[in-house]
Amino acid sequence: MSLSKAMNKALNTQVGDELQASNQYLAIAGYFDAEDLPLLAGFYFKQSNEEREHGLKIVKYILEAGGRLEVPAIEATVNTFKVPEDAFKLSVEWEKGVTRKIHALVDRAIKENDHATREFLGWFVKEQVEEEATMNRLLNQSKRSGGNILLMEAYLVHTK
Repeated sequence: MSLSKAMNKALNTQVGDELQASNQYLAIAGYFDAEDLPLLAGFYFKQSNEEREHGLKIVKYILEAGGRLEVPAIEATVNTFKVPEDAFKLSVEWEKGVTRKIHALVDRAIKENDHATREFLGWFVKEQVEEEATMNRLLNQSKRSGGNILLMEAYLVHTK
């Protein structure tokens, strides 16, 4: 099997996006850690690791499918936030963007009759449903807490 050049390029771009997400969640984890919010920091450290794993999953697929790996440059992260809710909002918007990109990859695979890649991407489609729901829940709970970030820490205790 061999990936088309266009699909190969698009998958390489997605590797960069996943690694950028990992870095962004790492920055958010650092922000919460600096604010002495260990559960929120831990949540985002875990998210950072998951995003890196997603990137590696795509890397392995590219290589197994006979593609050429070209890891793109990664943009800088947002490292400071005026209020914690801004970090949650950024997470929601990020995940929505990833969902759009995954759907575009699936659309490309369908257009190219690339059944293997379409099948591979199915896992990511399902994963994005969970990722968006999780980040939306955090944002919604943050709004409900009225800005009381300690309630968010308590929320995480009860969601484990």
